Amino acid sequence: MDTCPFCSIIDGSAPATWVEREEHAVAFAPLADSALAPGHTLVVPVEHTADLLSADPTSLAACTALARRVARAMRGALDATGTVLLQASGTDAGQSVPHLHFHVVPCWSDDGTTHWPEPPSAHVFDGDPHAALAEMFE
Repeated sequence: MDTCPFCSIIDGSAPATWVEREEHAVAFAPLADSALAPGHTLVVPVEHTADLLSADPTSLAACTALARRVARAMRGALDATGTVLLQASGTDAGQSVPHLHFHVVPCWSDDGTTHWPEPPSAHVFDGDPHAALAEMFE
């Protein structure tokens, strides 16, 4: 997909600040004005896939494994005392780039922020949502 900004980074036609490059997943810095914390890193599958639901198992496994290694590196290199893994699939979830990606965000006790959604969703579901989910697995 030649219009995807992450595909352009992966193929070298757009610049990036690289953290790691592997066969099925890569890690790089987000644009400076969108960084949530020092060291905030994006982990992206090499193969273009729009979101979590369309990702093939190899790409998904490679991304989660690389995200874990990035989080460990944040603790070692940046003295982060925690990390947050964020992923949005679909525009209604806040996904702005239509290429699966994970934000790995380092956290410290003095950073004064939280990366948990506030307030909770106002959407009303008629019935038991967890029972409806469980039925999908039967």
